[in-house]
Amino acid sequence: MKLTFLGGTGTVTGSKYLLEHGGRKLMIDCGLFQGLKQLRLRNWEALPVDPSTVDAVVLTHAHLDHSGFLPRFCEGGFSGPVYTSQATRELCGLLLPDSGRLLEEEAEYANRHGFSKHHPALPLYTEEQARRALAALRTVALGQPFEPIPGVQVSLRKAGHLLGAASVHVAWGGRSILFSGDLGRQADLLMFPPDAPTPCDWLVMESTYGDRSHVETDALELLADVINRTAARGGVVVVPSFAVGRAQALMYALHLLREQHRIPDIPVFLNSPMATDATRIYEAHHAEHRLTAEQCEALRRTTRIVTSVDESKRLNTLRMPAVIISASGMASGGRVLHHLKAYAPDRRNSIVFAGYQAAGTRGAAMVAGAETVKIHGQHVPVRAEVACIDSMSAHADRKELLDWAAALPRAPRHVFVTHGEPVAADALRQALEERPGWTCSVPEYRDCVDLDAPA
Repeated sequence: MKLTFLGGTGTVTGSKYLLEHGGRKLMIDCGLFQGLKQLRLRNWEALPVDPSTVDAVVLTHAHLDHSGFLPRFCEGGFSGPVYTSQATRELCGLLLPDSGRLLEEEAEYANRHGFSKHHPALPLYTEEQARRALAALRTVALGQPFEPIPGVQVSLRKAGHLLGAASVHVAWGGRSILFSGDLGRQADLLMFPPDAPTPCDWLVMESTYGDRSHVETDALELLADVINRTAARGGVVVVPSFAVGRAQALMYALHLLREQHRIPDIPVFLNSPMATDATRIYEAHHAEHRLTAEQCEALRRTTRIVTSVDESKRLNTLRMPAVIISASGMASGGRVLHHLKAYAPDRRNSIVFAGYQAAGTRGAAMVAGAETVKIHGQHVPVRAEVACIDSMSAHADRKELLDWAAALPRAPRHVFVTHGEPVAADALRQALEERPGWTCSVPEYRDCVDLDAPA
């Protein structure tokens, strides 16, 4: 059996892992590269595998760094089934067309304003291509084995992190390999903790926070502090947020803070049509997360949902304290860019990032103290207060990752540490290798490993 790393190496984006055995091919995840330009350019490169030769795909979850390349993969010739959980399928139904629409809008905007080096600028894929790709999705139940390819047994187990997120266990040819997917936290505000890992011969494990633990502080207290400071200045709090998962957690956090009178009764706007639709999916699957149906309903009652473009534009002219939650979470695109252009230059305002910021994103730059960021071809001053609340991340931290791996009943033959920036991945590798009998490595982009070769 061969394993090729087509993404998720040296970065937290672009997750794609190709398994080959007996002339058949199975891909785990089909994600977009995001962040640094040299990573994003990989989305345009030809893969070392012909998509038409891949028999099936299994998705761990709906985030674009795990699912967002699927439309391009289908346009390249893939015609097989894509297996995932029911909630992931529903969330992909929002994320993928929205991704295609944003790619089209960005290309059109670049052409209209002439700041692209390409003439004309083209989208990686279109909204229509994304919708066509959705037809390939097939739903499987968590914990129920299925055969994406004859003779290959796969099962999904709860990974926390996001609604529908799963680890993927593959048994093939008498051997097994476990893909952790993105692992959630033990005490996440929304999601239940991950299931314990199942025994495996090889483990492919994420390392987003492999080099650090989340600060032991009350995330709600940190959020309340920045909102109170900003409101006292008469400013606006802009919260770039992933529309799926993070937006719902933020809405719930703000609901709790207002209910407990820890912040003033200022308006909270949700300016993301997709986040609005995702909230309805969370309501429909309330048995899969910590919030009751009543709590889900309370979120919508206490948040002002922005639906139209005109309403979105009016938010850029607010003259009173308010909180605006808007996609995307790393300020890499979407409506939040217009809010940043409006509010980042004013010292009265604040920008709050709730979770991990990948290298090369505007979010990472602002958290690192950038005095300007480039948006739509313009250099925008950043004078607003910038705060990052890492403890609101939906990713397991170093200790939680190590505890999850320690729950394996026996050491795998080998662990491949992926989905992390280089320092984080190598730190987790070192920590895992301190355990007797554990061997680990950090693969490079496009590395191909013969799993049958002698150790």
